[in-house]
Amino acid sequence: MMWLKERILKWFQFLVLRFIKNGELPKHVALIMDGNRRYANRHNLTKAEGYSKAFDKMIEMIYLCRDLGIAEVTAYAFSINNFKRSKEEVDGLMDLARQKFKRLLEEKEKLKDGGICIRVIGNWSLIPEDLCKLFAEIMTVTRENNRIILNFAASYASKNEITHVIKDITQGVQDADILPEDINEGLITDCLYTYKSSNPDLLIRTSGITRLSDFLLWQISDTCIYFSEVLWPEFNLWNFLSAIFSYQKCHSSLQKNRKKSKPIVHNNRVSKFINKLHNKREITIENYVNKTY
Repeated sequence: MMWLKERILKWFQFLVLRFIKNGELPKHVALIMDGNRRYANRHNLTKAEGYSKAFDKMIEMIYLCRDLGIAEVTAYAFSINNFKRSKEEVDGLMDLARQKFKRLLEEKEKLKDGGICIRVIGNWSLIPEDLCKLFAEIMTVTRENNRIILNFAASYASKNEITHVIKDITQGVQDADILPEDINEGLITDCLYTYKSSNPDLLIRTSGITRLSDFLLWQISDTCIYFSEVLWPEFNLWNFLSAIFSYQKCHSSLQKNRKKSKPIVHNNRVSKFINKLHNKREITIENYVNKTY
């Protein structure tokens, strides 16, 4: 009878997914993947094993989002604040990232077939250089993949991101690339780490914690937010569909707010400055790819 139960469950899952797709789906989902250490404690696992389960769950969710037609996911993998944890835990997280990104590079053809483009956003100056090289390599080999984008936020904090934007804009004024009167919300938006992305439509945080923890504070001013009690490694299809249902309830008011906002249009001077800044970031990635250790 087990085969019959599984068949009924798959049939029910198919119907729910079909129903979900008839409604409006978010184009960009942001994830605060919380509860990994509690999951490890609950299941008598090491912290490293808990984080490994979390990474694997993130990849699983990327494929689910892709199959639903969601174009982009931004996952909060490692906060700058996490560097305050014990050296043993931080070193373990860095080693886990090395292991997982080496594996992703080995599976680059699978990522290509799946159409998964990976970007890593955050303050790379705080990350070991050999790991930055792995980040740069995976970004380079997946940049042409176009079915879904995964923004992997590592060594990230929103206040730190905005601080770097202020420094970049200040330098632009000092270099006479732009004028003080050129500074506006549109310029700031195009100087963020997420300049290639639209703002998230839906933000999900797991584990019952109801705060934003300095994640994408500029980008989520009109984003639907969904808090789940489930620990991230246990987050499943049905939990995700509950978040989608919640998004669909608030979709009309979200669209109304976004219709009021006008597309960003820069003058020629500002456009040149932004292109110069973005090109500098691309060169940094290329330099990491070409480094040897």
